Amino acid sequence: MVTKLGTTVIRIRVGSTNPVKVNAARHAFSQAYPNHIIHCEGQHAPSGVADQPMTEADTRLGAQNRARYCFENASSDMNFFVAMEGGVDAFEEGAATFAYVAIMDDKGKLMTGRSANLPLPNKIYQRLQANEELGIVMDELFNTDNIRQKGGAIGLLTNHAATRESVYTQALVLALAPALHPEHY
Repeated sequence: MVTKLGTTVIRIRVGSTNPVKVNAARHAFSQAYPNHIIHCEGQHAPSGVADQPMTEADTRLGAQNRARYCFENASSDMNFFVAMEGGVDAFEEGAATFAYVAIMDDKGKLMTGRSANLPLPNKIYQRLQANEELGIVMDELFNTDNIRQKGGAIGLLTNHAATRESVYTQALVLALAPALHPEHY
């Protein structure tokens, strides 16, 4: 971490150029480290999984792969490498969408977290099973444009009480617990 005029700067590489994901990382780290300057920059990072992950395992792996890619392909001045991966799966209660987040520190320690589930209507889940992406399906059903770089399916299905960014932010804050209190982990 770099000190600038008495304030510590935390530099974060986000494994996406999607402004929702970059902003979620900035907000999460600003909440977790309120007395620091947070510098976030996005970069394309391959997930190594399908564009629309259909299982929890693939969603987790996609987030972890993106964080590892950032770690392995970054300059030495970065403090954290962050990735978020949205996915869907069928649960006992029905289909749902959720996200996995992965945070890697500058020493290579991986911290992984998960968001809450958002139940999906069956008609949407059936389209995802037919290899369509959630954002595209939601744009069509709600007559929106590029919703995945805005509030996402979460925003649309909750009347914006929650958004894709707010869910990512919460999951990242929770996943940061080991970095905030390493003496307990």
